[in-house]
Amino acid sequence: MSHGKQFTLFTHKGGPNGWKVAIVLEELGLTYESIYLDFQKGDHKAPEHTKHNPNGRIPTIIDHKNNDFTLWESDAIIEYIVQKYDTEKKISAATEEDRFRQLQWLFFQASGQGPYFGQAAWFSFFHPEKIASAQERYKNEVQRVLGVLESVLSQQEWLVGGRCTVSDLSFIPWNDFALNGLLEGVDIAEKFPSVSKWHAKMAERPTVQKVHATQAELKKS
Repeated sequence: MSHGKQFTLFTHKGGPNGWKVAIVLEELGLTYESIYLDFQKGDHKAPEHTKHNPNGRIPTIIDHKNNDFTLWESDAIIEYIVQKYDTEKKISAATEEDRFRQLQWLFFQASGQGPYFGQAAWFSFFHPEKIASAQERYKNEVQRVLGVLESVLSQQEWLVGGRCTVSDLSFIPWNDFALNGLLEGVDIAEKFPSVSKWHAKMAERPTVQKVHATQAELKKS
């Protein structure tokens, strides 16, 4: 594997968590090579990957400019990247208090948004049986999480520090799912207007557009 780029990012074409990391790397202009693991072939559980990530999931990074430092769990990766490389605080908290608020939202994204949105997607699109009660439960949880975000974003433009940070950016890939068919029959723009406006502003960022373009190209292949 060539180490011409600073990071190796083990990820997946469709898995939202890897795209969170890609957005942050793009925002900071850090170079990386994406290795797209094929879940159907079990690449994520193969020894070539589990030697780096014993959990056998994505994403995993290797920082070749830091003694091949290896890390997994997407929001831990994001926190590492900004603490080490966002020295100008372009997309991360500038004060100690805001750093803890940033962690608060990263934890909420990891424990609230990701699992519930993921289960909603699984039971809606991938589970071999259609279980209405499971679909309803997790779609309700998606709306609960969006409601938490709405309650805050209706009062302020961004989650932390009055500007866009990783606290906000970490929500983009799973929100893409919610805004594109996960909540069939729910008018998200009407029910969660502040969330919709917030997401749209982030989607306009050149880095996010670049990542979305890469995702679209990969879907064609």
